Amino acid sequence: MSTKKHQSFDSAIMESISRVLGNTEKGLTGSEIDRLLQECKIVNTDPSATKWKRLFNAFAHRQNQDECSNAVLYFIGQTLKPTRYIHNKDRFIFFKIELNKILAFYGYEIQEDGKIKQVEKVSTISEAEKRISRLKEKLQQRDIHQEIFRYCNAEIVSENYFHLVFEATKSLAQRIRIMSTLKSDGSTLIDEAFSFNFGKNKLPKIAINMLDTQSLQSEQKGFVNLLKGVFSMFRNTTAHEPKIIWKIDEEESLDILSIVSYAHKKLDKVIMSQNMEYK
Repeated sequence: MSTKKHQSFDSAIMESISRVLGNTEKGLTGSEIDRLLQECKIVNTDPSATKWKRLFNAFAHRQNQDECSNAVLYFIGQTLKPTRYIHNKDRFIFFKIELNKILAFYGYEIQEDGKIKQVEKVSTISEAEKRISRLKEKLQQRDIHQEIFRYCNAEIVSENYFHLVFEATKSLAQRIRIMSTLKSDGSTLIDEAFSFNFGKNKLPKIAINMLDTQSLQSEQKGFVNLLKGVFSMFRNTTAHEPKIIWKIDEEESLDILSIVSYAHKKLDKVIMSQNMEYK
């Protein structure tokens, strides 16, 4: 942050920030709060209070003295130093996302390096939630393929795991149709696009390698089985089962999307059969 004076936070925003930082499960411990307040030269005005109230009172006292929010923003920046979370990345993600939802109303955003930059303000809760998505953050950390973001943005923002898995698997089918120029679906589509039989001079429309050794041919066949498994286990289930029966939580959806992402990355490297020379 720059050295200019930044607008003071109102009491509601200050309380929200304090409650996130003093969260019972993932927030700062009492000793961490005491140490950080000292490091940031903010007087701990009420050391016997509960964690969030201790923070709120200390922040309010310092902000009233300074007539700006600089000290509070500095405290947040010090708290979000990435080196503090080398062994606890989930905690860093929690702080970053929850604080960004609050800070967005004042036009601030915490970056990956823990530093705070000024951004365009939001005026509604829905605007803040669209900008900051915990699920999107975790997907990016897993280097999930961009096709999933392109097809499933609405589901990612709303953290709708059930329909996210459904749309992600559909993105895989659609991409195979585009690449192969086929119009079929499911197992039929996969067989038509990837199957081969050199004895009958049948080449695949899509090959993930040169297929010129037994091992590479086995890889192609394994990829076919992987795709069929994805469609059968994830897409067909979500298409036929009600959401209340086939439940998917965040961690499971991340694992499923990693598999779909892997398939997309293999498709990035395909060698189309018309450009291949077989031995």
